[in-house]
Amino acid sequence: MFGGNVPVVEVNAVPMDGYLLDVREDDEWQAGHAPHAVHIPLRDLAQRAGEVPRDRQVYVICRVGGRSAQAVQALNDAGWQAANIAGGMSAWALAGRPMTSENGEDPRVV
Repeated sequence: MFGGNVPVVEVNAVPMDGYLLDVREDDEWQAGHAPHAVHIPLRDLAQRAGEVPRDRQVYVICRVGGRSAQAVQALNDAGWQAANIAGGMSAWALAGRPMTSENGEDPRVV
C-alpha cells in the first residue's frame, strides 16, 4: 500500500515531549486528542508543512494509521524525520495515554 519509507513506532514509545502531529479532521480533533499534539489535517499538510520542525523526530497520528502513514511518507520523502504511530488514536486511547477535548466533553476517539 505504501512505499518503504513509512517507519512505525508503538504508541508507548512516543515520548511525552515528542513532537506529535495529528492529521485527523477537525471534528475528530475536537472530540479527543493528545494534549501536546499539533493539529494539521492531512488535506492541509502540503500547504502547512513549513510549520513542522525539521530538526527533530516527528510522530504522526490519525485515527488508526492510514492517513498518518500517507503523511509520514510525504514528510520523509521531503526530508523530515517522521514515524507513523501504530494503531493511531485508537491505540493511544486504549494505552491510557493522556487525552483532552476541545468541546468540553470527555475526550474520545471518533
